[in-house]
Amino acid sequence: MSQILMPRLSDTMEEGTIARWLKQPGDQITRGDVVAEIETDKATMDLEAYESGVLEQILVPEGSTAAIGEPVAEIGDGSGSAGAPAAAGSVPARATDAVPAPAPVPERAADEPPAGEVAVIAGAAAPTPAGDPPGTPARTGGSLRTSPLARSLARRAGIDLGSLAGSGPGGRIVRADVESAIAQPRAAQLANGQLAPPAQPGASQATAGEDDEVVPLSTMRRLTAERLTESAKAPHFSLTTVVEADALLRLRAELNASLPEGAGKVTVTDLLVKACAAVLRARPEVNASWATDAIVRHRRVHVGVAVAVPDGLVVPVIRDADRATLGEIARQARDLAERARSRRLSPDELGGGTFTISNLGMLGIDEFTAIINPPQVAILAVGAAGPQPVVRDGEVVVRTTMKLTLSVDHRVLDGAMGAQFLADLRVLLEAPLRILA
Repeated sequence: MSQILMPRLSDTMEEGTIARWLKQPGDQITRGDVVAEIETDKATMDLEAYESGVLEQILVPEGSTAAIGEPVAEIGDGSGSAGAPAAAGSVPARATDAVPAPAPVPERAADEPPAGEVAVIAGAAAPTPAGDPPGTPARTGGSLRTSPLARSLARRAGIDLGSLAGSGPGGRIVRADVESAIAQPRAAQLANGQLAPPAQPGASQATAGEDDEVVPLSTMRRLTAERLTESAKAPHFSLTTVVEADALLRLRAELNASLPEGAGKVTVTDLLVKACAAVLRARPEVNASWATDAIVRHRRVHVGVAVAVPDGLVVPVIRDADRATLGEIARQARDLAERARSRRLSPDELGGGTFTISNLGMLGIDEFTAIINPPQVAILAVGAAGPQPVVRDGEVVVRTTMKLTLSVDHRVLDGAMGAQFLADLRVLLEAPLRILA
């Protein structure tokens, strides 16, 4: 009997949600078969089997979430529990209409820690011996056994794992233990010492009224919130410049007029990607990432473009954008955006970006400030192009302008560096034939 584990499908993924099972218990599986679709913080991706056999049991039903490395199904020779409903052994890890129960745990020796499921927490209670009944709390000091999913749930809910009695083998704290604690009224949690220290002053928690609609967080929305909240804690500032865009828009119109009927059109965003890539090549200090104890300056230029999808935002990456032609960038950007909206991007297409562009100009937004996409150190926010009065040779004339705002991580870049990047970009956009060089 072997297990199918929740894989890491992106660089930011910590857990995944089973969107759909494509195989059912009793089905014959060949190595490489796609057995399920997994929803991550960025896309819906295929889960492939790495061994051949019979799908014996589904451990994580559709709509449920599991941490990376957590078993989601079992493959055997067909003599096991094939055909058993998933609900018999497990229930959704984060279902909205049921109280979850512990997921099955493979048998092992009493002194053998389950792979990837042991967390040593300083000062926490010691695990209960395997012979003790489930629910026996261990309070003798040492290590505390928990599942990755239980740790994740406890962290988000502010539950102190050291206050819980584990119901799993050997006193291991499992998903059901944490969600049982979460289900208790807040007053009971405080009385039992289960709640972690309260949030900082000023933090607030929304309360839903009887006429309000409560919309459960999707995996993408929740993880995006976590990552961008962390990003917002970094010291950052923003710089704005105004670009005269008449020449840029004329070039775009001429390029599109020369394309054959039915061919995809070049967008302003495509021109911005090409221009930014050229400036990033010349100014590698902006084409960088923060690595806590070092600054990584990337030799290759991979530009991400923010794409709005129904339940969040994804940033597919155009690789080596400084080496690609404008036509190649336009084709890639169009294809990536289409597949992003259908959640069909691969991890490679979503990871590894070194700079990001977010364009809301097509939605009529004149100017905005974007949040940096970590570990990158800068993001460009693009506003709408429109007619504005400007002074030229002492006279007021009308020009088409657009505002560009660069958000910068101050740990890596200073004001002068960001200003020089914007100045170079403005010069290039106002003389756009150089973009094609």
